[in-house]
Amino acid sequence: MLDASVWITLSLTLKVALWATGINLVLGTAVGWLLARRSFPGSELLEAILTLPFVLPPTVLGYYLLVVIGRQGWLGGWLHDTFGINLIFTWQGAVVAATLVAFPLVLRSARAAFEGVDPQLERAARVLGLGEWAVFFRVTLPMAWPGILAGTLLVFARSLGEFGATLMVAGSIPGKTQTLSIAVYEAVAAGQDSIANALVVITSVTCIVVLLVAGRLAPFGSRR
Repeated sequence: MLDASVWITLSLTLKVALWATGINLVLGTAVGWLLARRSFPGSELLEAILTLPFVLPPTVLGYYLLVVIGRQGWLGGWLHDTFGINLIFTWQGAVVAATLVAFPLVLRSARAAFEGVDPQLERAARVLGLGEWAVFFRVTLPMAWPGILAGTLLVFARSLGEFGATLMVAGSIPGKTQTLSIAVYEAVAAGQDSIANALVVITSVTCIVVLLVAGRLAPFGSRR
């Protein structure tokens, strides 16, 4: 029988992962379309910056976040002084960390999916009288959707396992900011092997299911 704290940690982790996935779905789709369909000065630099979380250590990303959204940061200070919002040591801060770390996964998937859409189909839709928004939502997005969804599922799995940046930004407050990966670390450090084993099994099974589903979707997106 799992302790109640395990279920609280699981529910918090799912909440953080779902929020990070939703934000990344919207932003990743928009930026992926922009990079796939528009050529502008600095596009390669923009893509390089947005994919930095692929190569930077999570603790470095966490430090950057502290500099930006901390109480003394330019964005964090403005949010606190203007709206009374503090993101450090909150579950919302964990969402920000997970969103940043996982963003390249959906960005790259979305860009590849949009690049795989046949432009002739979009031109045919315009000839038939559809506006740009209608072409996007009725032609482009449905054809690119399997690839975008595959990337989104990977974002969800990555958000479930995020550790370094989340620990630096949100800390490890049981019931408030302690996610599954952080709880595993704390359980191992405390010698609570049974709790650590349960958390590891829950995380591993969830990620395996997500990866299997993403693997079935990705080939359909890549063929378009």
